[in-house]
Amino acid sequence: MDFITGETLYIDKPLGWTSFDAVKRVRSLLTRRMGVKKLKVGHAGTLDPLATGVIIVVTGRSTKLIESLQAGVKEYIATIALGATTPSFDLETEIDATYPTDHITRPMVEDTLKKFTGRIEQIPPAFSACKVDGKRAYEMARKGRDPELKPKILVIDEIELLDFSPTSITIRVVCSKGTYIRALARDIGAALNSGGHLTALRRTRVGDVTIDRCLPIDRIADVLAAVPIEYPDDFKR
Repeated sequence: MDFITGETLYIDKPLGWTSFDAVKRVRSLLTRRMGVKKLKVGHAGTLDPLATGVIIVVTGRSTKLIESLQAGVKEYIATIALGATTPSFDLETEIDATYPTDHITRPMVEDTLKKFTGRIEQIPPAFSACKVDGKRAYEMARKGRDPELKPKILVIDEIELLDFSPTSITIRVVCSKGTYIRALARDIGAALNSGGHLTALRRTRVGDVTIDRCLPIDRIADVLAAVPIEYPDDFKR
């Protein structure tokens, strides 16, 4: 494989890792294997540390493809706790309010989910990398400030209810780039006259790359150690 001209790796990011952690791991393994000091390595589409699943890592000149790769449709499996909210809309922060859930039924959830399909507006989470006046929103939020984030237009192609209880639902979501599933959890909870926050998230597809095509991170070292390494004709060590 020619990692300087460019290769694409499909990785199943584990829980607790940042997307950049996966990039650093690949870069470290490749530079040692290839005997080089530097190598361009990037990823197409960030996953939060509390999420798992598909992350596309590209090397060398293929990093120019990042924008087109991350524009692909995404698919997620998300578990949402109902009846409670957190400032980050997930488990990064503690519960800040609780709400009733006795009124929530499966038909009510199914009808509510239909309202979130198609072209919708979504306000990003305060704990996000969106910029407000040149600063990251999460930097402001962690200092106790409330960043003013504007709604964004996005497209949700499908939402399917996979599992239901009055206090927790699991859904499959097919959506466009830029969709915050944490914000979707917040909005679904509010639409159910309750609260909601994300408790688990797995990305199962980016474009045509599905989770079954991805390597677990603990197999990357063995795979990269076994593949034959090629170099472009104009490469100088």
